[in-house]
Amino acid sequence: MATQLLMPKATAVWLVDNTALSFDQIANFCRLHPLEVKAIADGEASQGIKGLDPVMTGQLSREEIALGEKDINHRLKLSEPKVRVPEPKRKGARYTPLSKRQDRPNSILWLVRNHPELKDAQISRLLGTTKSTIEQIRNRTHWNSANLTPMDPVTLGLCTQIDLDIEVDRAARNRPAEPEIDPTLMPATATENRDYHSGAAEEEELDADKVFAKLSSLKGAASDDEEEEI
Repeated sequence: MATQLLMPKATAVWLVDNTALSFDQIANFCRLHPLEVKAIADGEASQGIKGLDPVMTGQLSREEIALGEKDINHRLKLSEPKVRVPEPKRKGARYTPLSKRQDRPNSILWLVRNHPELKDAQISRLLGTTKSTIEQIRNRTHWNSANLTPMDPVTLGLCTQIDLDIEVDRAARNRPAEPEIDPTLMPATATENRDYHSGAAEEEELDADKVFAKLSSLKGAASDDEEEEI
């Protein structure tokens, strides 16, 4: 967590102008040299700097200033920050303590099995390992493959659950969408020439006797018409 004083020179300007603290006390609190604080008091340095009230910023209390003004040997203490600001992450490979490095191959195996969508670069960021090691574990060519056991890197403390969720979500967004298949649709081979075959089947099912009987009735009707005309 960040516990250092913000804008030390501007804070020193305000303390010189608004308190009875000694130069040594102000220099110690602001991490400056006593001569630099004296130059500020004499107007020889930091003339263009506007004073910053450390009480307003929550870095110093009124009670602490009063104690320092009463006792010249009192060293001012920085107030506990009300809001915890995490330190910025360093760029580069993640540092893994020596005590946990032996568990890193087990964590790589766990990620490869449980999150195959993760790329080698993502696993490398999470665990601070190399791509060649990941490739060896994927292909079971690692020198200790026979003794590896999949273990959750979050449980081992090699990465946080938040970092793992971020990488998994990122891999899911980059994965191409799978085509949707309607289970009600039939394959083309099942529907090809379906109407033709169904019509042929219907023709095969026609009764031959009925067809000949119909033809006979038509011939009889034609003969009656000819007799009426004569």
